[in-house]
Amino acid sequence: VIGVVIGKTDVRSFPDRKNIGTERYTFSFTIRDSPTYFINVQSWGREEYIRSLSESFRVGDCVTIENPLIQSKEAEREEKFNPVTPSGYKLLLSENHSVVKTSSCYDTDTRLLSLLHLPVKDPQDYYSLGDIVANGQSLHGRVLNVLAAVLSVSE
Repeated sequence: VIGVVIGKTDVRSFPDRKNIGTERYTFSFTIRDSPTYFINVQSWGREEYIRSLSESFRVGDCVTIENPLIQSKEAEREEKFNPVTPSGYKLLLSENHSVVKTSSCYDTDTRLLSLLHLPVKDPQDYYSLGDIVANGQSLHGRVLNVLAAVLSVSE
């Protein structure tokens, strides 16, 4: 699979249920290879492997993923922590079987760069800041998708 990385989480650790007293490490990222299709990729493993893999690329890089495991995603659980994707599947990376190679999008396919800035949500599923200000009372307690641009950053 070849795609541009459009999102990435930080490395996290969890107690290993099988080996009490040890930790398992994980991080995930989302890749996109067309305007319509993008998929979440998750990796679990030893700290050295996960940290090294996470540090090997960043959002905006093109990656080639070889030998991932394809799994059905548990939508309820998985989409709490990752972007909602149009696929019913996710890719799982294994230290022993999978390989992730990074390359310049210019070397791979310049069309992938244009995918980096496309929204992952339906364009009809957004509220503008003006809508929220005008209808704040009726929207209270609802989860909303907001489409906005940063105007300035200051202290």
